[in-house]
Amino acid sequence: MSRFFATGSDSESEESSSADELTPKAPGGNFKQSLLISDDEEDTKRVVRSAKDKRFEELTNLIKTIRNAMKIRDMAKCLEEFEQLCRAFLKSKTIVDKEGVPAFYIRLLADLEDYLNQLWEDKEGKKKMNKNNAKALSTLRQKIRKYNRDYETEVAAYKENPQESADEEEEKEAGGSGSSSDSEGEAGEDGVSAKAFLKKKPEAAPEASKFLKTAGVRGHPLRDDDDDDDDEDWGSDTVDSGSESSDEGEGKSSLAVVFLKKTQEGEKSGEKRVSKKKKPKKKERLEEEAEEEGGEEVEGGWEKVKGGAPMVKEKPKMFAKGTEINVPVVVKKLNEILQARGKKGTDRAAQIELLHSLATIAGENNLGQGILVKIKFNIIASLYDYNPNLAAFMKPDMWKKCLDCIDELLDILFEHNNIFIGENIAEDNESLAISDQPFRVRGCILTLVERMDEEFTKIMQNTDPHSQEYVDNLKDEGHVCGIIDRLLDYMETKGSTEEICRIYLRRIMHTYYKFDYKAHRRSLGLQGETKSEQDQEESEGEDSAVIMDRLCKFIYAKDRTDRIRTCAILCHIYHHALHSRWYQARDLMLMSHLQDNIQHADPPVQILYNRTMVQLGICAFRQGMIKDAHNALLDIQSSGRAKELLGQGLLMRNMQERNAEQEKIEKRRQVPFHMHINLELLECVYLVSAMLLEIPYMAAHEFDARRRMISKQFHHQLRVGERQPLLGPPESMREHVVAASKAMKMGDWRTCHSFIINEKMNSKVWDLFPETQRVREMLVRKIQEESLRTYLFTYSSVYDSISMGTLSEMFELEIPTVHSIISKMIINEELMASLDQPTQTVVMHRTEPTSLQNMALQLAEKLGSLVENNERVFDLKQGVYGGYFNRDQKGGYQQNKSYNRDQKGGYQQNKGGYNRGGYRNQNHQSNY
Repeated sequence: MSRFFATGSDSESEESSSADELTPKAPGGNFKQSLLISDDEEDTKRVVRSAKDKRFEELTNLIKTIRNAMKIRDMAKCLEEFEQLCRAFLKSKTIVDKEGVPAFYIRLLADLEDYLNQLWEDKEGKKKMNKNNAKALSTLRQKIRKYNRDYETEVAAYKENPQESADEEEEKEAGGSGSSSDSEGEAGEDGVSAKAFLKKKPEAAPEASKFLKTAGVRGHPLRDDDDDDDDEDWGSDTVDSGSESSDEGEGKSSLAVVFLKKTQEGEKSGEKRVSKKKKPKKKERLEEEAEEEGGEEVEGGWEKVKGGAPMVKEKPKMFAKGTEINVPVVVKKLNEILQARGKKGTDRAAQIELLHSLATIAGENNLGQGILVKIKFNIIASLYDYNPNLAAFMKPDMWKKCLDCIDELLDILFEHNNIFIGENIAEDNESLAISDQPFRVRGCILTLVERMDEEFTKIMQNTDPHSQEYVDNLKDEGHVCGIIDRLLDYMETKGSTEEICRIYLRRIMHTYYKFDYKAHRRSLGLQGETKSEQDQEESEGEDSAVIMDRLCKFIYAKDRTDRIRTCAILCHIYHHALHSRWYQARDLMLMSHLQDNIQHADPPVQILYNRTMVQLGICAFRQGMIKDAHNALLDIQSSGRAKELLGQGLLMRNMQERNAEQEKIEKRRQVPFHMHINLELLECVYLVSAMLLEIPYMAAHEFDARRRMISKQFHHQLRVGERQPLLGPPESMREHVVAASKAMKMGDWRTCHSFIINEKMNSKVWDLFPETQRVREMLVRKIQEESLRTYLFTYSSVYDSISMGTLSEMFELEIPTVHSIISKMIINEELMASLDQPTQTVVMHRTEPTSLQNMALQLAEKLGSLVENNERVFDLKQGVYGGYFNRDQKGGYQQNKSYNRDQKGGYQQNKGGYNRGGYRNQNHQSNY
């Protein structure tokens, strides 16, 4: 086959390419042959390349495709091209072993790995990927990590100094372009990189240009092109120039090209430097233009986009110049803006700005208040939608905008009585244009205000309660309450009964937990110290109790939903209890029967119920109703989860299994910090109440086998205190109560009083009550009375008689009070004694059984229960017919037995007072 037909296409094998290299011929012969063959074949002869150049060109093309795919985040394309690149590199193994791994290949591996790691860490970007790209990203990341293990050294060297690697490659380029004495194939094998090889553009020399005048027009030999893709077509200019030459100049031009190869390569390298210099100039020019235009888009420049593929969203343009602005046009534009609401990639802030500008245009053109109200509704709804996540709270600037917009909307509604709004108005039936008919707008202002109230709660929940920011946010509550009051006035005139009940409940929820100091001062008969305070008191309006009573009674009468009425009742009880109106609060709780079915209510209502019960218990304690206080607080405190039950925080996750979603839901139910009930005060009230009940009971039933616990938590604290090997002075609130309990057991009321009421306990607990001094006096009185009862239970066995005057002096109580306490104990058969009225003494009766008799009675009870259990088990095993007794005999026997037990129980009951005497306690004292 002729060598001209065998010369080189890109698909030739390595052997044929290297074998067909051109050898220099004599000038004459070459000229003759050039007359015999076509121009295309001449050009083909000059494109013959070595195996190294062919393989490196293939690798470079694949790398270029991968980099393009990286720019547009096409992971599927990246994966496909990377697999082809690995196969092509495997084919080039013989050349790579001889020449070494090319620098451009190492650079791609390093850049691709960094790029994939960056994408992998971008969680938001991964969510936006489609399924194919996400799967390809995961696969490609695993492959590149595994593949790069074979090139760890080279990749690490490149990452340490990427600039040096790039400089070395440029040096190789320069070296390759300078070696011009050899043929093209030899020059490629002497160290020219693939990148340098691809950028070569053989061009006609100046001497040859006079033979090729038309080639300069069609081929553009000296053009500047920024695209790397154009650099690949490095032979096109020469082909055009050869095809356009005349018959006379064909031989000369080809000879000139052959002999002037060095000049051609020199011009090529010079052109490359010029183009490299021109690129940064173009970029600088674009940057300068961008700065001059103040950040506007430059045609042909780069536009900075956010992560992910740029989403083309055209902003709805406002009205074109010359458009007549009327209500239908504005409504159409409003609907156009709202169509983008909720769509992915919508700029919510820009949407709010567009709505504001639309409202401004409507106001400037006097289109009426109807369209303005409709736009305001949509602005407020867009502000609520600014945070797509339900758990996220509004930013301060958006919150201020929201309050201002609602105020403006209420101003419009109050000023114009001819505007009717409602959710039942269909959009087709809206009347927005100015006419004789009143405006009709679809929307619900109550729903917007309720959402505003919820957003305020979320803001308070997500703010650090110990920071100044919380205080600043809390100041907005006055504004929120003002908006609710204004809407309340509006609804009373234009709202339905159901809507009035809803807004009343919102007002109640902002009132029920606040203590009314103004009303408290009035009840105590205190006046303001200065005239300004008096003026302030007069301007504050009616008491909160009057407001609560009016709002709650309206809901009781008119509400049809159980939830609103339940919440109103609980808030009313809470408010009564907070202001020490114990009997009203107790009666309302008992009449409502809420405790019977509160377990079926939703969690926020249950939290409100728990808060109300706790406040009720604290109120009873302040009023001296110790037993009622203990009963009200028992359920909350005995659970050990008071913090969670009151909505004031979550327990540790290991204590209760809950997933992340449940935890988020429970966090949204938490009560803001300014509404919290002090948990330490709550626990102290409960423990002190338990102490005042439990210590006398323990003294009265010391040896009773059937003694029950009144408070398990109190007993637990006592056991903890007894286990301590070294008892020091009490520090915590619990230690104070335990120390006071031990003192009360001995009948030492002064020591008990010093542990319960002191500076530390005052600062932690008692000073937090509004009527601090009255609570302290009540506590001292209760400690004295219960200590007297405990003393009589414990030491009555050592007395034959004791004077009430002596007891009065010991416990600093009036004689009538002592007489009353002892009389109650005797009537209730707690104390076996009698009163001698003339001598004012208590005469003890020595009729209690001895300790041996007590033990014998306990043994008899246990044996009786054992016999019963044995008979029951025997009947279950043998059946009724096989037992020792038949059914009638057994029934009669058991009936007689129960009669005997009743007699025995009556006997024990008659002797109950003696069991509580001091004979056993005397033995017990010997154990101290």
